[in-house]
Amino acid sequence: MSDKIIDLFEEIFTTHKEYCGTVIETHIQKLKELDTYLPPMQSFFIVTNTTTQKYPFISKNFEYTLGLDREKMTTIGAPYWFSHFHPEDIPIWMRALNDLMLFTMTEVPIEDRSKLSYTWNFRVKNNKDEYLNVYEHQTPTYFDENGKPIIGIAHQSVIGGDEKRPIIATVKKLNKKNEYETIFYKNYSQKLLTVSLTNREKDIVRLLALNNTTNQIAEKLHISPHTVSAHRKNILAKLNFDSTKELVQYCLVNLLF
Repeated sequence: MSDKIIDLFEEIFTTHKEYCGTVIETHIQKLKELDTYLPPMQSFFIVTNTTTQKYPFISKNFEYTLGLDREKMTTIGAPYWFSHFHPEDIPIWMRALNDLMLFTMTEVPIEDRSKLSYTWNFRVKNNKDEYLNVYEHQTPTYFDENGKPIIGIAHQSVIGGDEKRPIIATVKKLNKKNEYETIFYKNYSQKLLTVSLTNREKDIVRLLALNNTTNQIAEKLHISPHTVSAHRKNILAKLNFDSTKELVQYCLVNLLF
């Protein structure tokens, strides 16, 4: 692992020591598993605050990746950041976020909300007026009296150029083995990108792409190896992939990581 990768994660813990030893650290450790697929040289962290609409922490890599102004992110906040979003993506992205919040507040017990990781995607304009596809993992770190997430830590990665992609929103929850299990997935494109997989199949595809064996997947998801094998057979019939590379690309495009 290069120094640049180490710095990306050390920077957030140096600034926010309160994350150490908490479930937030577990979420961030899960992100480290994706170093191979979410390039660290094009990734950064943002601490978000929906109450103040400001960003109290921005990785130094933010300026390297997008060429945008970190100081304006902390002082101007959301108006500055959102002004760089692709105008076609904003209403769809906002609808996705509303759905995620409704799902959280109605379907997830308060005691489980700190275990959640949200993912979504959008296009952002850099300092060269080029739109880039950004893939975001958001983890809540502070909740109001009703259990509504209001502060979170976002890990964002540039994963493509300006091509229009379906906006996809997901919610994954850490289980007792500290493995993510998908509990919400929605593709907001009218034209579905892929065949339909169940949430369990999505998790197995993701773990296969991360080079887990059948037995390892069974342990992480609390199911039998026989069940994993049956799911793998169904997945193969649906996707007909011949290589791990195809699985990895599928996970990236469909926001399964």
